[in-house]
Amino acid sequence: MDHYDFIIAGAGSAGCVLANRLSADPGKRVLLLEAGPTDWHPLIHMPAGIARLANNRALNWNYRTEPEPALNQRRLWWPRGKTLGGSSSINAMCYIRGVAADYDGWAEASGDPRWSWREVLPWFLRSEDNSRGASELHGTGGPLGVSDLRHRNELSIALIDAAGSAGYPRNDDFNGEQLAGFGLYQVTQRNGARCSSAAAFLKPVRQRTNLHVRTGVLVERVLLDHGRAVGVQLRQGRHEAERIEAGEVILAAGAINSPQLLMLSGVGPADHLREHGIAVHADLPGVGANLQDHLDICTLDGNPGKLSYDHLNELSAGWRWLRHRDGPGSSNVAEAGGFVRSRFAVDARCDLQFHFVPALLDDHGRHRLPGYGYTLHACHLHPRSRGRLRLHSADPAQPIAIHANYLGDAEGHDLKMMIEAARLSREILDQPAFAAHRGAPVFPERRIHTDEEYADFIRRKAETIYHPVGTCRMGKDDRAVVDSELRVRGVDGLRVVDASVMPTLPTGNTNAPTIMIAERASALILR
Repeated sequence: MDHYDFIIAGAGSAGCVLANRLSADPGKRVLLLEAGPTDWHPLIHMPAGIARLANNRALNWNYRTEPEPALNQRRLWWPRGKTLGGSSSINAMCYIRGVAADYDGWAEASGDPRWSWREVLPWFLRSEDNSRGASELHGTGGPLGVSDLRHRNELSIALIDAAGSAGYPRNDDFNGEQLAGFGLYQVTQRNGARCSSAAAFLKPVRQRTNLHVRTGVLVERVLLDHGRAVGVQLRQGRHEAERIEAGEVILAAGAINSPQLLMLSGVGPADHLREHGIAVHADLPGVGANLQDHLDICTLDGNPGKLSYDHLNELSAGWRWLRHRDGPGSSNVAEAGGFVRSRFAVDARCDLQFHFVPALLDDHGRHRLPGYGYTLHACHLHPRSRGRLRLHSADPAQPIAIHANYLGDAEGHDLKMMIEAARLSREILDQPAFAAHRGAPVFPERRIHTDEEYADFIRRKAETIYHPVGTCRMGKDDRAVVDSELRVRGVDGLRVVDASVMPTLPTGNTNAPTIMIAERASALILR
């Protein structure tokens, strides 16, 4: 068998960072494995191509949850990136870190001050190359391009004005001193093109002779020997399984695939593994538990003025983007948004987030609606509900069972917050700034007012906004899966480095925090 110092399973937001940083030592041999193809597809790199990526099965794991009891037994679609860059190659590129209290909470949960805001901020800055320049809260010269949008729709500006009329301040930097308010998102782009983790961290170092990248390979399990990870078993297409040795194995396959790999390798809830005939190497009940996600509700209105991106001339937009790297093709589509601390907030943090899309967006854009319009997403940032993952079978090619358990908290707090999110969405879209743009309501289909009506709307229409975390939780207690250095408890030579290690959801999008985790982890590993 071939031997590497490090095998990284998953070339997503975290895996590409690890490949870059660990292979910087020419004495270390690094193997990066990705189940999907290379990121050659042009729609990955043109930001507005996101609208066409939703149905691309080659680049997407296309997961579905199990029937959700609180959402009318619906099985929600969970897209996850399956290509170099992972979900950073198909996401909306919003660059959001969260707030200090998020990371101070992680430090407390892990028992390690190195995860506090003061300690993680330098690792955010290390990655960042912000087009606005350097400051105490922004970095320059890092691999990850962070930029202002080169194009913004008139309706996105109307959203910011409407939020101001509703009493919410303007915020021109969500990663500045304050998170609260509405404004335009900064995005992970460079020169008008998507700057995925693959483009930022992997592409510049692909020529390193000590870094090997393989795509189209499915890691089936981690090889364990007397309590230590010694390599991985993988399969490429219909070829026979291969075994490759490593000094250390790092799972960076994301909040769905990393816990699945642990379970398939005999690391997880012992009774559950035995049900599937898997020999137990480490009884860790926390593997697959603590699943958290941001549930999202969309309010849609028609737009008689046809200013939206609905029925955009894609050929013209694509040609302009190819020539000038600007125009609608450079838009991340979710151009504007904001953060609100609601009347139900339990601490000083904002508890609602909004993303505005100048187009009619139903079922993640997979259901094309007639006409023109706009969509205001709203999500509850700190849900109390917790879900879990469980194996359907011991076959590595079969997807895992996702029990998101949305709105499953006993107190009903999560539903109350989603009702508030939908109410505030309606309040903002009813402001004078939208008077000239507002057509008939699309979703909800008519004006609604009572909590019961809003609850029914949420149960019918709420969807994920793509932020699953927590299924290999970092902590100091017995149910934690990894310690504060992201080492799997009870197994030597094995770490998990991705969004699954987050103890709790950050106050916002999860891509930037995941990249930070990989930056922090790479230093811990090389130490």
